[in-house]
Amino acid sequence: MTLRQAVELAVKQNPDVALARIEEEKARAAIRVARDPFLPRVVVGSGLAYSSGFPMSIEGSAPTVVQANARQFIFNRPQNYQVAQAREDARGAGFATAGKRDEVIYRTASLYVDAERAARIGGIARKSIDDQQQVLDSVRAQVQEGRALPLAEKEAELAVARSRQLAENYSDDEAAAETQLAIALGFPAEDRVVPVEEERPAPALPASQESAIQSALKSNEDLRQLQSQVASKQLEIRGEKSQRLPRVDLVAQYGMLAKFNNYAQFFQKFQRNNGELGVSFQLPIFSPGVSATAAETEADLAHLKIELTNTRNRIASDIEQSFRDQRKASAAADVAQLDLDVARGQLDVDLALLQEGRIPMRQVEDARLVESDKWIAFYDARYTLEKARWNILRLTGTLLGAIEGE
Repeated sequence: MTLRQAVELAVKQNPDVALARIEEEKARAAIRVARDPFLPRVVVGSGLAYSSGFPMSIEGSAPTVVQANARQFIFNRPQNYQVAQAREDARGAGFATAGKRDEVIYRTASLYVDAERAARIGGIARKSIDDQQQVLDSVRAQVQEGRALPLAEKEAELAVARSRQLAENYSDDEAAAETQLAIALGFPAEDRVVPVEEERPAPALPASQESAIQSALKSNEDLRQLQSQVASKQLEIRGEKSQRLPRVDLVAQYGMLAKFNNYAQFFQKFQRNNGELGVSFQLPIFSPGVSATAAETEADLAHLKIELTNTRNRIASDIEQSFRDQRKASAAADVAQLDLDVARGQLDVDLALLQEGRIPMRQVEDARLVESDKWIAFYDARYTLEKARWNILRLTGTLLGAIEGE
């Protein structure tokens, strides 16, 4: 896959993103649950019973053939605040989902780069084995002819063993990164996702460090989620304090009576169909626990506000550090590029001298090994720089747009 394909697939089917979406759906369902008391709740049933003597009530209801009860909140300020709080919690869950998505995008991109890096450097390391083997064969021939010490042969064998070890290490790193990349994309652990060899342009960074900080403070999903939690707690406090306000409910009841329950014997008039419609008014007079509950919630709110301030400071600090890391990585990449150019230039010079018979073949092979090492250092520096740039975009919330814009 290309990097863009991998990221798009991770956004669709990564397990962590899927779990976050489920939590978001639960938060949206909580809004409907909180609003439910403001809709008529109608219960239909029967209180059918045999009466001997006076028709007594069962659980507060007289014996009926059919009965129906309806109840609905008309004025209930605490419940209004619960509805508002549920809406704010759903909004915060949306920020949490977006934050998890951004985290998965960065993790996917990092795993993609790790797999790509291991594959490229592993190829260089495997080629280096062949070069080292040629040096070893040359040294062995010189030792047999008496033109080199046996120690030189041991040194050449050690160089071959190190090259093989390096190649095996990068092969293991490649397999591990491709497996982790498959898991991040929602595939089973038995699968492996192989990056496509491609040249990606450097992503555009914010114009300045200050603009990056401002952009992050506006768009950072963790910060927005905390702000939503603060708003939710404020609504919760208002709801708790509103427990002292009166409440008005709509109530309705219908009952179909039967003569075999002896109503005609004990009441002057019998009526089969009966109903009532009215309001229930409640005024809390003494609620000692309201203040304590509100004080507890206010303590939680104070905690969230401190955490919000700390998060703002952490975001600003992380962006400053990410720009420092990017500058260091850029300088290291420039040095690695120059170092590689020098090694390649030296190899060209040695090849020309070899054709003139002025230097031995072993010196050329040593120059090739140096060039291989410089290629490895060059790729290391380039991928470190790429990840440093992506980290800046992750903190400013623009990583997905930068990858999709490639």
